[in-house]
Amino acid sequence: MLNRSLPLLLATVLLAACSEQPAPKAEAPAPIVQANQLRFPAEHPQLKLLTFAAAAPAQAITIELPAKLVWNEERTQRIYPSFAGRVMSIQADVGRRVAAGTTLAQLASPDFGQAQSDTARAEADERLTAKGLQRQRELFDAGIVARKELEQAEADHARAQAEVERAQARTRLYGSAGGVNQQLALRSTISGVVVERNLNPGQELRPDQAGPGVPALFVVTDPTSLWIQIDARESEAGIVRAGTRFELSIPSLPGQKFSGKVITASDFIDPLTRTIKIRGLVSNPERRLKAEMLATARFERSFDNAVVVPAAAVLLRGTRQSVFVRTRPGEFERRAVELEYEGPQQVVVSKGLRPGEEVVVDNALLLARMLRLAEEEARGTDKGDEDVQAGKTADGVAKK
Repeated sequence: MLNRSLPLLLATVLLAACSEQPAPKAEAPAPIVQANQLRFPAEHPQLKLLTFAAAAPAQAITIELPAKLVWNEERTQRIYPSFAGRVMSIQADVGRRVAAGTTLAQLASPDFGQAQSDTARAEADERLTAKGLQRQRELFDAGIVARKELEQAEADHARAQAEVERAQARTRLYGSAGGVNQQLALRSTISGVVVERNLNPGQELRPDQAGPGVPALFVVTDPTSLWIQIDARESEAGIVRAGTRFELSIPSLPGQKFSGKVITASDFIDPLTRTIKIRGLVSNPERRLKAEMLATARFERSFDNAVVVPAAAVLLRGTRQSVFVRTRPGEFERRAVELEYEGPQQVVVSKGLRPGEEVVVDNALLLARMLRLAEEEARGTDKGDEDVQAGKTADGVAKK
């Protein structure tokens, strides 16, 4: 009988052992919250999630801004048709160096011929009025005509002269040497290099083919000097001023450095990109730089009585910035700070931190959340105490 009950007893013991639940692990004690401070017990698991960085004195930092090279518009001419016409010959192509006054293309233009005809007609009228004026003076000197007729002849001649000057100035502006030949020359008024050509022989041109978005027939520029367009953030508005020097690096030209100078900065912020448009000047005597190249402009900025910390350490609460400072091992204090510069990797703190103080970099939001929950719990407890006190007062009044 004993032998039969022994296996049953062993099975019962094993079943009881399997049904036992493992002992629950002890939860980590909550940190102690006091004002803006958090105090963790030693070896608290949350401490292993935090990383720290010491605030370093801010001496000088390098600010990198995106930029693009463009033609120097003060040394660039874009040539558009002034009259409708047909391209008869092209005398300059891309890459050719030209002097001021060089003919780039020749057009046959009836509209320009009309302007030449107006000039010739004005000159003929001026000669006719000059002869009439001379005749009236002779007659006036002989006492045959009155002074009124002489003055009328003088006025007619003056108007004819004014019309001649106007017509000649118009045709001279477009290079006409006189006569009516309907030949319109497209000329460069500056010395430089032809960098664009957008016309072909026999092409019909019209004056309305000019304006934004329409390519010029020719672009002549001096490529030894280029403009650089820089997009600066709002925080860089104080350092990117006219006269500021910067260093330029080009991804397509590794290892080569160029220098430039800011010549102007816009007085408004672009509403789309929220950036300030900066224009700089870069010397390019060897013509290694090309227009439309992307670049990075580096500015050096120095600070006095400020410290540098990683940007991840700064938290935004409403409209104010703050950091968590490790005052002692396991103790952290939330402290309001004022920033003088905000960069993508580092920020410069002008008030609220001293050199050498350690700030929480990674998982600073964890401390902020724990502090916020403690504040909300404290406010809830205070509100409950006020409700209890108000109930006691109401009971006392009711009993009376």
